[in-house]
Amino acid sequence: MRTGFSPSRPLLAACAAPAAAFFAAFWLLPAARLLALPAKDGWATYFVVLTNARYLQSLVQTLALSLAVTFATLLVGALVGITLARQRFRGRQLLLSLLTLPLSFPGVIIGFFMILMGGRQGVLANLTHSLGWGRVTFAYGLLGLFLAYLYFSLPRAIATYTAAAQAMDAQLEEAARSMGASRWNVARDVWIPELAPTTLACGAIVFATAMGAFGTAFTLSAKFEVLPITIYNEFTNYANFALAASLSIALGVITWAVLWISRRVSGHSSL
Repeated sequence: MRTGFSPSRPLLAACAAPAAAFFAAFWLLPAARLLALPAKDGWATYFVVLTNARYLQSLVQTLALSLAVTFATLLVGALVGITLARQRFRGRQLLLSLLTLPLSFPGVIIGFFMILMGGRQGVLANLTHSLGWGRVTFAYGLLGLFLAYLYFSLPRAIATYTAAAQAMDAQLEEAARSMGASRWNVARDVWIPELAPTTLACGAIVFATAMGAFGTAFTLSAKFEVLPITIYNEFTNYANFALAASLSIALGVITWAVLWISRRVSGHSSL
């Protein structure tokens, strides 16, 4: 006696066909075209990010900025997230909602916020001008990009650490304290190991997001060029599609490798 519906293979194929066509048209074909495009200018084009000083500098600057943002995001996000998970006070949920509100903002708006604070007509510039110190700005260089990236990444880290800390087994910390462990020992022996998978996964996402961020960089990178802006300039201003494709491949390989390593390490640590 049949108790359920078992779709036939032709029906399954018919249902899967639109998804397969969409995947081929908007992922496989563009990806194949991207990978093949640099070859028309010679195989050396694939390695131009390492052989050309300008592109290498852009890559190094992007890596350094992304690593700095990742470290700062994890540090601040862990401190705030753990505090919110362990403390109960009036307005806690409202505070958590406000801290995670920037998740709904696109990068361009965050860049605009930074200009309002540290741009030529921003709050800091108006203040220093009124004091006779000239118009001091920070929005258009490394500091502005770092603060904007941090502002964009922190909400995700805070939400992730808050959820992870709430899910931890409180008995582990209680057992450590009952044995006379200090706060530092509890943090070292309980909190850090328990939150290591969260830190690894969150760090990989933050790093990959920072490496590929465009909207914020497009708004602020007047004095500090990052690789997404270099790619944009190559295919928009110079119509150099082969070089833009090569730089895109380099950026994609780095971010994919970081995410892949994160998944592999997280998988082994959970065994």
